[in-house]
Amino acid sequence: MSGGIDTDLLVVGAGACGLAAAIAAHDAGIQVAVVEKLDRPGGNSSLSTGSVPGAGSRYQREAGIEDSPDRMVADLQAVAGPHDADPLTRLMAAQSAPLVEWLIDGLGARMRLITEYRHVGHSVPRLHAPSSRRGQDLVDDLLRFVAERGIPLAVGNPVEDLLVEDGAVVGARIAGEPIRAGKLLLSTNGFAGDRDLVRRWCPEIAGAEYFGARGSTGEAVRWGERMGAALGNMAAYQGYAAVAYPQGSLLSWTTVEKGGILVGADGRRFGNEDAGYSGYAPVVMGQGEFAWAVYDRRIHDVAMLEEEYAEMAAMGGVRWGGTAEAVATAAGVDPAGLAATVAAYNAAAAGRADDPFGRTHFNLAPLTGELGIVKVKPGLFHTQGGLMVDDHARVLRSDGAPVPNLFAGGGAAAGISGREGAGGYASGNGLLTALGLGRIAGLRAAEEVRARR
Repeated sequence: MSGGIDTDLLVVGAGACGLAAAIAAHDAGIQVAVVEKLDRPGGNSSLSTGSVPGAGSRYQREAGIEDSPDRMVADLQAVAGPHDADPLTRLMAAQSAPLVEWLIDGLGARMRLITEYRHVGHSVPRLHAPSSRRGQDLVDDLLRFVAERGIPLAVGNPVEDLLVEDGAVVGARIAGEPIRAGKLLLSTNGFAGDRDLVRRWCPEIAGAEYFGARGSTGEAVRWGERMGAALGNMAAYQGYAAVAYPQGSLLSWTTVEKGGILVGADGRRFGNEDAGYSGYAPVVMGQGEFAWAVYDRRIHDVAMLEEEYAEMAAMGGVRWGGTAEAVATAAGVDPAGLAATVAAYNAAAAGRADDPFGRTHFNLAPLTGELGIVKVKPGLFHTQGGLMVDDHARVLRSDGAPVPNLFAGGGAAAGISGREGAGGYASGNGLLTALGLGRIAGLRAAEEVRARR
């Protein structure tokens, strides 16, 4: 390559964001290389359910579902409230349908519109995901698309630092060697795996166990701060209220959304589960180390459509009992407390009483017949704050000017899940900004490289 440039675009991080960017940039006609610090690509994208919202997609139209970017913006703003990256919410909503159509029709990703549930933050079914609900399946597809294009992907190659000349990013240092690039994308995820940064920015969840990818250690934030980049929504994060214990897998929130409840060791509920799997995480953490999810066979049968849940169940994660007292005894929960809780909850679900915690979405409840119970604990999954970017995914300085040649996406960039806390997270927000900003960055990088030639 001419001019001392080793590659047109260097992508730092091989999760969904980086892989999408590499594919988009390559298909737009520039040279791309991807480096990943761990020995295995995927990051948090592999650990997710692979769900990407698409407002107004052709798959929704075919299913008779009316949706639009404006409706999605209203949904997300209702959950997240105003925050530092409000324009990004509107951009992502506008890009969401073209994004999922590009993934499925353009690339051939094995995804479909999920109509079995809406999940947190969405007023209509708009999540598109692998049938397995495994993010690893989406990552495997993206890796296949990268390999088919011959895009270099080097794992086990951590970036030590960025190369900066006269305020512009010109590459990165890897294993002591400078790699020069015309453009560079930070797709390194967030900082949830770095306890010091979590204590600094998200102290309310600092005591929770971290269940995300090992590589999310905040390099993008540190590099960005040093260059004077603006940061946004740094106190926001995605928690998860119900990680199955001791299996370590996420208990599908379908079990709760469809009508299940969470109780403490005393068998009593302690809040409104309508807050969602992220927003409810600090509530669960505040009541004790563990909680227990309780639901019935009908709800279990719906969740069994998801591979991770089915595997957890096969490992003995669900205990069963013919009565609330029996299932409580099997799980070591107070039998009288759970019996009273289920009776009161069922009365509210049947419309015979008000729910004491204000829950209004009961779905398949009242709970009937045999009951299942799963021991769970809350955890931190990933952070939602990061580098502020513009509509082209370019990193912005504190004065609003873009840092020359530097892009960011996914967890490295400021997210759209509120200014602080876990309550602003809507299902799919993480993958939407990962894939959406990755694709935007790849296309914009290609445009700038071609214009310079």
